[in-house]
Amino acid sequence: MASSQDDWYLSLLGLAENFRTSSPPNIKLCIQCLQAVFNFNPPPRVEARTHLQLGNILLTHTKNVDLTRSHLEQAWLLSQMINGFDDVKFEAASVLAELYEQQSQSNLAKPILRKAIEISQHSVYWHCRLIFQLAQIHASEKDYELASSLLGVGVDYANISAASYTRVLFLLSKGMLLLIDKKFQEVHSLLNQAGHLLDSWQGHQHHKEYLKVFFLILQVCHYLMAGQVKSVKPCLKQLQQSIHVIVHPAWQIDETLTSISVGDMFIWLPREHLYVLVYLVTVMHSMQAGYMDKAQQYTDKALLQIEKLKILDNKPILSVFQLMLLEHIIMCRLVMGNKTMALQEISQACSLCQQQPRLLVTHRPQLHTLLGLYAMSMNCMESAEAQFSAALRTSQERELWTFANLNLAIVYLRAKREQEFTALFERINPETLPTHSHSLRAAAYYVQGLQSFFQARYNEAKRYLRETLKMANAEDLNRLTSCSLVLLGHIFLSLCNSRESMNMVTPAMQLASKIPDVHVQLWASAILKDLYRLCGDAVKENDAYQMHCNFSQMLLKDHFQSSQMPEHNLIHWTEGNFPVAEGNPPSTSGALL
Repeated sequence: MASSQDDWYLSLLGLAENFRTSSPPNIKLCIQCLQAVFNFNPPPRVEARTHLQLGNILLTHTKNVDLTRSHLEQAWLLSQMINGFDDVKFEAASVLAELYEQQSQSNLAKPILRKAIEISQHSVYWHCRLIFQLAQIHASEKDYELASSLLGVGVDYANISAASYTRVLFLLSKGMLLLIDKKFQEVHSLLNQAGHLLDSWQGHQHHKEYLKVFFLILQVCHYLMAGQVKSVKPCLKQLQQSIHVIVHPAWQIDETLTSISVGDMFIWLPREHLYVLVYLVTVMHSMQAGYMDKAQQYTDKALLQIEKLKILDNKPILSVFQLMLLEHIIMCRLVMGNKTMALQEISQACSLCQQQPRLLVTHRPQLHTLLGLYAMSMNCMESAEAQFSAALRTSQERELWTFANLNLAIVYLRAKREQEFTALFERINPETLPTHSHSLRAAAYYVQGLQSFFQARYNEAKRYLRETLKMANAEDLNRLTSCSLVLLGHIFLSLCNSRESMNMVTPAMQLASKIPDVHVQLWASAILKDLYRLCGDAVKENDAYQMHCNFSQMLLKDHFQSSQMPEHNLIHWTEGNFPVAEGNPPSTSGALL
């Protein structure tokens, strides 16, 4: 290019950059300067780069999707005809594919990425980045097998390219997809491989710590998905220690990760997001283990952190974390007898989904399940049944099906609907339950015990409940333990065995107080009142009676407040848009009886 051409091009480029970075930016004049470049019949390299610059600026600062797409398509088309020129060629492919995906046109994005991957094998950074991007598209379409296969290609490529950090990053990303796809045997093998690579790590210490956090998050999720609340504790403790290392200001890990080698310039999540994620898995553990106060404490901290991060940069993943935290704390509130707060948080979750429709697609079954649990706690059994049925209809997740079916079974038992329970039984039979989860299988034995209790088959009920206790104690499932103990106490009371009943109800009450589970405390205090009456201990009988009255009054007051809230109408939502939370809902005074 002649000197005069250099002059006009650099002048226009300088002006454009000046307008872009001025305060406030003048994007219109910036775009006009870049568009003026085309008036001088620029050489192909300049033309391609200018199309890419315009595409990026239009994408970031305007809503003109058609013009953005046109410039990016021109940049990709022109750059393919130029030898070398990798930065423009592969950035154009990546940004154009991202735009297509945003427009729900992944069928157009995938061929571009496949072509770019095919011609980028000499460029370690771009080859790895494009593989990650294409795998992400396949994963979002739930084609986990193809996504995992691509990440496997990335593992091998990073290995031969001496990008040891990115090799483990590909490996752990593949592990994450296998976990989502419930391929637990393959996950176990892959985590062992990743663990060995980390144990023998010879690279930069910052890289090792970052990968260790990713590795431990996968391990913790693996245990939690299996309902192994006790087994996960050592991993969770390590994770909590590791996250404090990488969020320490002295480490500056994000900067480090992008300053070592070209092939290792990737991160899974920024460390601030990892910090929130560690809070989230801690909340998940606390809820499963039955530490409701601890779950509440960590939820408050995580939500505060999310609000701070949203002010700086409202990434969609933060809303996902926020929704998952709400889902877990809602279940905790219901256990603690705080239906009013649970209903407010269900409403918050619905608002999040209204703001981001994609969240409603992915979390709709969970919302129906939460509304079903709330309706159960309000004795609105028809609504509970409708919500669990909606969850089953809208979900593809086997574990959620099992959870919803177990609760539906309890609805049928409480309503004495034996025929419906029998029809459901094969789907919740603990002997044949198609679940990887230890806790769900233990819960299925509890439901069998409950059915036998309602039918006055007490010896059979005791057998099932002892199986629940054995499984619950093995993994510190405190709430399931307390529920089983209080039901056993009730059974022994029905059999006029006061001593055994007391031996069951006393630890049930202690454990329920520790959780705290107000419903088990209410149940246990009623049994204790009867036991002390049978023993002739009037003082303790009165104490138990007062305790029972206190729990009962607290729950009744909360029940009435919840029934008067406009959000209570959400229990009638089973399809379509959310109902408008206005006016007073129908009276549920009958549910108080």
